[in-house]
Amino acid sequence: MTPEESSGESVGRPREWMVHTSVGATAAFHAADPAPRRAAVFHEADRPTLVLGSSQRSASVDGRVADALGVDVVGRRSGGGGVLLLPGEFVWLDLVIPTGDPLWSDDVGRAMVWVGRVWAAALASLGIDAEVRTGPFLPSPWSAQVCWAGAGTGEVMTEASPGAAPAKLVGISQRRTRGWARFQSMCHLRWRPEVVAALVAPPRPSPADLAAIAAEVP
Repeated sequence: MTPEESSGESVGRPREWMVHTSVGATAAFHAADPAPRRAAVFHEADRPTLVLGSSQRSASVDGRVADALGVDVVGRRSGGGGVLLLPGEFVWLDLVIPTGDPLWSDDVGRAMVWVGRVWAAALASLGIDAEVRTGPFLPSPWSAQVCWAGAGTGEVMTEASPGAAPAKLVGISQRRTRGWARFQSMCHLRWRPEVVAALVAPPRPSPADLAAIAAEVP
């Protein structure tokens, strides 16, 4: 399913998507502004990297642990908590929509839901049932430091089941300018709560606090 089909946009006159993969330094990937055109960009990190949200301070990270584990700490210009990128253990996708595009929405929440539906459709093709959150942000004691510890509008969750809270499958954030919106999203192929917990500056969560908040995509 294409993004247009996921959004309900007519596909009689599809616009061209620029699809490519960025491989290498994660800091440079986040520092660069995208061109104002439709694009789907996958990023593959060449080193273990913790990516902090735009309002997150470096003091929220235990630098000694990051150094000991060989984890680079970089920032992104979209919101949310930190995400851990270990080579080969995640899928990162940026979607860029220029102003005036039929897929553009001035409604920030509605735009996030569209991105979540694109992911949910892709996961459904893999046989993974998922739900797209349409409610407001649901925080937790660790959501300012750890992206997966909170659940925002448009993010993709496992289906609720008796006795088990939904877990996050896909995290989504965005940055907007006058010319474009950049939606940054990712899923974990392997979730490492012990590493994520260790990287948080004291007082930090335990691995058990974070174990069930994320769902891996097989």
